[in-house]
Amino acid sequence: MSIGLLKQAFHALKPEPLFRRGMRFNHWFKWLAPGLFVKRWLLLSAVGVLLTLLGLAIWVKLTPIFFAIQLIEKTLTQLATVIPSYISGPFVLLFGIFFILWGQTRTVGSITEVLRPGAEDELIDVLLHHRKLNRGAKIVVVGGGTGLSTLLRGLKTYSANITAIVTVADDGGSSGRLRRENGVLPPGDIRNCLAALADEEKLLTELFQYRFKAGNGLTGHSFGNLFLTAMSDISGDLERAIATSSKVLAVRGQVLPSTLCDVNLWAELADGRRIEGESSITEANGKIVKIGCTPSNPPPLPKAIQAIREADFIILGPGSLYTSVIPNLLVPEIAEEIAKRNVPKIYVCNIMTQPGETDGYTVADHIKAIDRACGLKLFSSVLVQQQMPSAQSLIRYSQDNSYPVYVDRPTITELGRSVVFANVMQEDRETGYVRHDHQLLAQVLLRWYAHVHIKSSAGILSVAR
Repeated sequence: MSIGLLKQAFHALKPEPLFRRGMRFNHWFKWLAPGLFVKRWLLLSAVGVLLTLLGLAIWVKLTPIFFAIQLIEKTLTQLATVIPSYISGPFVLLFGIFFILWGQTRTVGSITEVLRPGAEDELIDVLLHHRKLNRGAKIVVVGGGTGLSTLLRGLKTYSANITAIVTVADDGGSSGRLRRENGVLPPGDIRNCLAALADEEKLLTELFQYRFKAGNGLTGHSFGNLFLTAMSDISGDLERAIATSSKVLAVRGQVLPSTLCDVNLWAELADGRRIEGESSITEANGKIVKIGCTPSNPPPLPKAIQAIREADFIILGPGSLYTSVIPNLLVPEIAEEIAKRNVPKIYVCNIMTQPGETDGYTVADHIKAIDRACGLKLFSSVLVQQQMPSAQSLIRYSQDNSYPVYVDRPTITELGRSVVFANVMQEDRETGYVRHDHQLLAQVLLRWYAHVHIKSSAGILSVAR
């Protein structure tokens, strides 16, 4: 044995500071956690090595094995006469354990360096996190717009079993142009959801969200929208295009359009006007009394129905009431399947009213609009922001005729819903804009789900208000 190897062995065996030994023990103890699908394959490999050696021994009629055993026996006998067994035994045992640990450490280190070059996280931590996400609750989120993508960005840290059911009624901006010029379903909301569920550290995600600022015909388009449009043309439909993009972006969960039908929204206003088109409805600045779509009963995507049937937790919103959340519920089978499911279901109400869509709306008005649109009671609880925005934000929003959504709790109770109050708001001090904080929102929703799930398991039907 070389001097260098002895030095390494000495340094490995010498006492370490207590906190370092604790960290190293905790690191190795993690490998004993069940469900990693690593130890069983290492054991299988070891059995394979033993069987290979046994097969070779049988093949050569055990002659080399016989002489090898004799040599080992003589060596051990000589060693025992020079050094007592109570000294040589533990010494050899320690060296054996050291070489095993050293070899495994170098093996895992080499694999980690290849799979995750420059990564700070240990491979065992990555495996444990992966196992935790895969065992997370099956969550279905229904909506669209920036509100849905914000929520998904928070939920993906708790579960990989997420299904986002997204509206395809958008007809404005880049999505609307691609829809009119190429005859494809609008990809904008789907693109945002894919980016939200992807690994945000990857350059591909930034590329997917990149929006062209110059170029004849390219200005205003995002690369992700063009990519999804091209993939839809190549693969034949948007569903396959989304599946391909999900693999490229390493998406946690899945993003599904509510329907593959070319849906156009229409709304009847209180002044008698009938407005066609999602973007035109908001621009009409009228009070919406009825909303629908053409065709009137679009068929659902089968995978979306399957996801709802298998869901442990269903969330509606946040997002624009009439142009992001309700369009999904205009697919009759989606609303019916949500209503049938006896699992925790909650609606995340917007923080501020939306000009031209929910002017003067209270939380109860949002609930009534959803009930009226699908004719069913879909959820039992509604999540609302507890703390008011700052005076600066209120002034900023009042200039656009937008105000905090008032929580009329008695009316909400009459509608058979419970109210979940929580501070889930993120406020930009410079611009005055407010939005849901993805981390806080996901934490509150998962905490509420765990609370309701435990009470349901115990046979308690009522939800604490």
